[in-house]
Amino acid sequence: MALIRDLLAAGPSVSFEFFPPKTDEAERQLQLTIKELEHLSPSFVSVTYGAGGSTRERTRDIVIGIERDTSLTAMAHLTCVGHRRHEITELLEEYEQGGVSNILALAGDPPTDGEPAEGDFAYALELVELVREAGDFSVGVAAHPEGHPRSPDRDSDLRHLAAKLTAADFGVTQFFFRAEDYLRMRDGLVERGCDTPVIPGIMPVTNARQVQRFAELSGAAFPADLAARLESVADDAVEVRRIGVEVATELCRTLLDEGVPGLHFYTLNRSTATREIAANLGLARP
Repeated sequence: MALIRDLLAAGPSVSFEFFPPKTDEAERQLQLTIKELEHLSPSFVSVTYGAGGSTRERTRDIVIGIERDTSLTAMAHLTCVGHRRHEITELLEEYEQGGVSNILALAGDPPTDGEPAEGDFAYALELVELVREAGDFSVGVAAHPEGHPRSPDRDSDLRHLAAKLTAADFGVTQFFFRAEDYLRMRDGLVERGCDTPVIPGIMPVTNARQVQRFAELSGAAFPADLAARLESVADDAVEVRRIGVEVATELCRTLLDEGVPGLHFYTLNRSTATREIAANLGLARP
């Protein structure tokens, strides 16, 4: 069982993120994507966890299946808002029994109706502490280069993020499009005495409207110049992907030059753009 904290200590990582499919066809697509990306020998892959635990079983089964049936190291996303302590403990036991040793500990989104979430947790830091108690897991947390959408200001956001990262082994960021946002966050953390590695998250733009919607939900800024470039070729899917791959490649090169601890690609369960970027960066196997 490879621990991500050890993988990061050995050098820069490359990782991919998937989400649990909802249909049989989507399941086939995910399995194809996993096979295609397995050839790149990533450091690890991760699987998301639906709001309020809506994909609990599917996430668990996919993560354990990847760990058991492929050569890949899998990390399970886990949210805690709206969950009871015993629910999380039981799931962690299932992961440990299934050979999964890496967890991304997240608070999760509050209920959309504005009502307080019923559960034993309020913050991701509480989940990190529980995972530490449960076993020898490598624990990661989320970071937002442009600030968490619910943070009142940048200073308090960095203060809370530094505390969370200090309790964890590593961080993975929400996707972003401007290297300076990540670098400003990293410098702010160092100023607060936090040197926990934070892996930048990269989302190649292959569908401009879809990614803009994701950006709005996450609080990430979608650069106006990129939006204009994509709008000019909106009816040409091949050209949209070409631009998306080009922009993501440039972002990755800048980040690698700045000595980031790795690159984490949001694949949206498709492999083409990610494989093209990996080839551009010389990360692909011959």
